[in-house]
Amino acid sequence: MNSNLSATLENLNKYFIVIGYGNDLRSDDGIGPRVANEVEAWGIPNVKTLALHQLTPEIAETIKDAYGVIFVDAGKLPNVQEVQVLTIEAEETGKSMTHNVDPRSLLALSQTLYNSHPHAWCINVPAVNFEMGETLSSLAQQGVSEALEKIKIILRQ
Repeated sequence: MNSNLSATLENLNKYFIVIGYGNDLRSDDGIGPRVANEVEAWGIPNVKTLALHQLTPEIAETIKDAYGVIFVDAGKLPNVQEVQVLTIEAEETGKSMTHNVDPRSLLALSQTLYNSHPHAWCINVPAVNFEMGETLSSLAQQGVSEALEKIKIILRQ
């Protein structure tokens, strides 16, 4: 199945970037990097991955030429009860572009600096445990599996 997906992406001459971010030493907060590492293990040539502690402005240059970027993070809000996939657009937030930026502001920065930004999705995975540790809760483990399936669907579009 991954070879078909790889061939499809290569034929379309486009690439995706999966950016998983969060602190992998804070249990469920490490969902994003874990998903990015799993996607990297698929070995799809036109899919790049970044496993990061946080988003920073420098990432705008990394995403500017991609066809699509998928941001993956632990859903920290109480209303994140299931894996959410949101199509996102650039949004000028007016906040300082120093550290700890969000996906929408990265898209806006890429648009401003490079007159380009990719199609973008944000995947929020339910999380309940943010204590020190490297083990995911059962809810987060299930969410990681669902997020990986949703990423496969996005890559096939």
